[in-house]
Order: sequence, then C-alpha cells, then structure tokens
Amino acid sequence: MDPKLTEVSQQFDRFKAAMTRKDYNTCTQLLSQLKVLLTGFRSLPPLFEDTPNAIWDIYEHAVLLSVKVEDQDAFERDFFQLKPYYTDAGKRLPPSPNEYMILGLNLLRLLVQNRIAEFHTELELLSSTALENPCIKHAVELEQSFMEGAYNRVLSAKQNVPNETYGYFMDLLAKTVRDEIAGCSEKAYDYLSIKDAGQMLLFTSDQELLEYVKEEHPEWEMKDGFVFFQKAKDSAPCKEIPSLQLINQTLSYARELERIV
Repeated sequence: MDPKLTEVSQQFDRFKAAMTRKDYNTCTQLLSQLKVLLTGFRSLPPLFEDTPNAIWDIYEHAVLLSVKVEDQDAFERDFFQLKPYYTDAGKRLPPSPNEYMILGLNLLRLLVQNRIAEFHTELELLSSTALENPCIKHAVELEQSFMEGAYNRVLSAKQNVPNETYGYFMDLLAKTVRDEIAGCSEKAYDYLSIKDAGQMLLFTSDQELLEYVKEEHPEWEMKDGFVFFQKAKDSAPCKEIPSLQLINQTLSYARELERIV
C-alpha cells in the first residue's frame, strides 16, 4: 500500500478511536493533520480520482465532530468541503449512509441562523428521493411550523428527532423561538402571571422559567407570582426623531422634483 495511504488510514483510525471515547480535543488535533495529508491526493475536487481510502468519510466525521464541539463555523466549513462528494461525485462513489442525515443537519443549521433563503436554495438542489427521507422532512416541517408561528410544534419536535446529532441544533432553535416569544411578550404586556408566562414561553415548570429569566432577561422582575416587563420597557432608550431635518430634506426633494418636471 502507498505509504501516504497507510499514514492517512492509521491517523483516521486514531481519530475514530478518540471520537468513541469522546476525546474531542485530540479529535480536533488529528483532524487538522488529516486535512493536511489529504491535500496530497488527487481524489479531492475537482478531479475526484479513485483512491482506496474514502476521503468523504473523513469529511463526514469532521462535520459530526463540529456538532459534538458545538462549533457552527466549523460545521459550515466542513460541510462545504464535503458537499462536492454528494453533488459532483455521486455517480463515482457508493452512497453514504450518513448523507441525508448530514444534509438535514445543514438545513437545520440554516433554520437556526434564520437564513431562510439559503434553506430553500438547498431544498431546490435535493432530489425527490431525498425530500422523502425522514431527516430532510423533519427540517422541512420545522421550517413550516416556524414560519406559521406554531412554536409549540417546533419545541415538541425535539422529542422526535430522526438522529441524536440533531439535539444541538434543536436546542439552539428552541432558544431562538423562546427569544422571539419573549420579545413580543414584553412589548405586548406590562406583566403576566408566572403561570401564564411559563405557558407562553412553553416551559413545563416554574423553575425552568426562573432560570431562563435569570440567564436571558435579568431586566425582568419576578415577584408576588408575576413577571413584570415594565422595567425592561423603562430601560429601553427612546430615539428622538429629527423632525426638522426630515422636513427640510422632504422640501429639498420636492424642489428638485419640480425642476426635473
């Protein structure tokens, strides 16, 4: 066997062993070394020449590692390194059992980051077979619920994820949903009972609400069984509207328009 291939295979075995024992610091170091070694092979895009080692398998593990260490930037980098093996080399390589799971993870990431246009662009690139896969359908249904404002469906979907790796992005999505509800609540109400606030923010206990307020909204005040938002409203800065400047600008535009006509 080619000495380079032997070195990559041995390094990858050490990487997978570190992943199994959840030694993610070692995984990160080994992955950096693996990526440098991979640059010596012609199986990388755009050539995709055949080699005995499955390079796309290394990039799939890189994507999964980024989820384990909760690094969205690393996920995006590693996903785009992996994606050509799914889109451009699909006929030259055997199908990966992780393909739809990783494509679904990427859709979920775009949804968490509120990149809805990119979400739909990625959907357009998928085959009809892919769209029927549970991992892809899960992300699509989440996006529909999110756009409809059916936040209870978004949060309950965490109990039925198609793969355990989805947990990280589902937690982030739940936080996004609660922040959205919280922002609307403090603008719509001066105060709410703790029970009503908990139901509105979709918490199952008062303790969860208390921890959320303490971490995310310390400006809210909780006393006598109520959550008071007035303090948050009072602390919000009021912006002065430069009315005189706007009037002068409007008159200036009107004069210019009159000259043109």
